[in-house]
Amino acid sequence: MSSHAESVASFPSISIPSVAGGPPVEVSLIAQLGHGAGSQLVAASSLRQRAHVAFVDELDEPSAKLAGTHFEHDDPSSLYTFAVGSKGHPFHRHAGHRIFTAVSGSSGALLRFCTATPVQLADDPANFLRALRHVEIPPDSLFTVRFGGGTWHQFQPLRAGSGHPAFFALSCHTNELGGELSEEARRVVLDDGASIPSLTELLPEAVQALLDGMATDHMHVPTASLSLEAAPGSLQVTLCGFARRTLGKVRALIAGWGHAGGFLSRTEGWQTVVELDAPDADSLLREQFAGDFDHEDSFRLVLAECQPRHARASVLLADLLDAFVQHPPGSVSRLMAFRNLLVTPLGLRRSPLACPVSSLLAPLDKHVFAGRFPVLDQRIDDGDSFAQVMLGADDKHLSFRSCVALRVVDGRVDITLGTRVRCRNAFGHVYLGLIDRVHRRYISPLMLRAAAMHAFALQNEAQRLVGVRGYVAR
Repeated sequence: MSSHAESVASFPSISIPSVAGGPPVEVSLIAQLGHGAGSQLVAASSLRQRAHVAFVDELDEPSAKLAGTHFEHDDPSSLYTFAVGSKGHPFHRHAGHRIFTAVSGSSGALLRFCTATPVQLADDPANFLRALRHVEIPPDSLFTVRFGGGTWHQFQPLRAGSGHPAFFALSCHTNELGGELSEEARRVVLDDGASIPSLTELLPEAVQALLDGMATDHMHVPTASLSLEAAPGSLQVTLCGFARRTLGKVRALIAGWGHAGGFLSRTEGWQTVVELDAPDADSLLREQFAGDFDHEDSFRLVLAECQPRHARASVLLADLLDAFVQHPPGSVSRLMAFRNLLVTPLGLRRSPLACPVSSLLAPLDKHVFAGRFPVLDQRIDDGDSFAQVMLGADDKHLSFRSCVALRVVDGRVDITLGTRVRCRNAFGHVYLGLIDRVHRRYISPLMLRAAAMHAFALQNEAQRLVGVRGYVAR
């Protein structure tokens, strides 16, 4: 993925536009607290919150209403506290706008937002994934968040399983009657009986089922990471707590004299690569090693509204195969160079490309696709709306077959990359066991995304994150 960096002199901030045309999601990082101060603050504040007369503990988001509405004074706002613990809470949304200020726990916080409308989700639950955006907040930090009514959101610790809470927040509901409230919810608000759970709507079952069936590490989501003072792994991060406490006053004084900048990193996310349970019914891969294989995977990348209607699948597939050869991810190329160095003494097959598509560099044989790609087999339907090729090679320790397929449906492009492997000896089984996880979780999804990125023009400015101010590295 491409990257660039830009430093600023003020608060690192990000503004995420709404795909529905509503208010953007806005997040700003304000200050960095001392080591461990975040979790300490969350624990202490949660104890006070629990003792509050208006305390409510529902939906994994304990909360308390500090100040209710005053309609008699034309004031429809309310003020709440809420906490998000070590396991996070479910995706949900509210009818009205929300503004809150929070302190992250000592593991940081992951903020997940989606502005897809109910109509879009009813039409295709996968629209939720296409509109999903992430913002990463560093540990022990003060930050602010503002988003419009109807924005789906979920908060959780940045590092899962850390045992630290995500954050503790002070939340302002600018208008408790705002948005499309049900009549029942409206009566509760007018009676000053509202609470955060009573104003909460959970995800539709179809969308929740989609998320439940997908591992987080199979998803590639546009992500903005905000930080202050230093990046993770820097020397400052290793300084002991005593140094922070001792130098705090001095650094606060110096900050007024010079640059008081921050950091922001962002990944230009892409449509999600989804791992399938099995190859498609019409995939050429199903004809390979039938009933006698030791590994199988299949991944799909859906590109919506990026190609003209009636585009020829065979032409687009040729562009994709060319991108596999011309633009392999740098990290995968480095892994292959290291792998080639290790297997040279063993006399195994070597290639600068990873095995799913490495045979594209083989000499041309009797089977050639698009006049320039060696393949084992190919198939194009009568309307040229579905094209697929079979790649693969045989080595001393194993044989692999990979199917790259592209289908055009009403301007939407569905790309799949699937692989089957059959081991030929004991060393092949050992080798496969060593690379299986990295191949399935990293190499194949990354290669598919990178090739599609270079083969198709998907950079739509209306879908990109805007208003970025800070140090950006993606």
